[in-house]
Amino acid sequence: MTYCVAIHVDAGLVLVSDSRTNAGVDSISTHSKMRSYGIPGERQFIICCSGNLATTQGVFAQIERDIHERAARSLFTVTTVNEAAGYIGRLNRSEQEKTGGGAIFEANFLVGGEVLGATCRSYMVYPEGNFIESSNHVPYLQIGESKYGKPILDRVISMETPLDQAALCALVSMDGAMRSNVTVGPPIELLAYRAGSLQPGRYKRFEEDDDYLRLIKRSWNKEIKIAFARLPEIDWEANGAL
Repeated sequence: MTYCVAIHVDAGLVLVSDSRTNAGVDSISTHSKMRSYGIPGERQFIICCSGNLATTQGVFAQIERDIHERAARSLFTVTTVNEAAGYIGRLNRSEQEKTGGGAIFEANFLVGGEVLGATCRSYMVYPEGNFIESSNHVPYLQIGESKYGKPILDRVISMETPLDQAALCALVSMDGAMRSNVTVGPPIELLAYRAGSLQPGRYKRFEEDDDYLRLIKRSWNKEIKIAFARLPEIDWEANGAL
């Protein structure tokens, strides 16, 4: 019941998340799946989550306690984004282990950010606590209902993609997921962080009735139909009859 994307290009990071946690016939629930933490000029982190809501809330709560209590290990003490991913992986496993009883309360996280003296990075953290990094070949990571939003990312995103275009592509990817899966839905949260700035990124929240979100949906649907109509026709006679 989630779709989140982290795009890492030369210009910086774009993260987008939906907010739907439940979608039944007569009940739709929402909850923010994006958090940002930082010290301007020193470090910035953006985190998105999917999976069990109790686990993800527990991880975010512990992150914030560690920051508030000035713990030895926190997002404000790690020296790289890689270390931050490992830290969140350990919290993720710890929260799951608290439940016990053999039940499964798994969660996944996207972690993007930058620390002064290190480089801008993005990672996906698995329920087991291990993690992977985006690459130059595949400069994006997805969690949740990923298959519907993947095609546009594969066709458009490269390391050279400008940050604003990457943000627009993220919204189109989210539109694809929402169109094909009712468990993904608004409000949609979008954040773009410019590499090297070490300042909070540009953030926007789109409600269900947002005019721009509707314009993107209508425009994309229209342009896809136009492009399809312009494809060359099949030459049925080229290879002869069976």
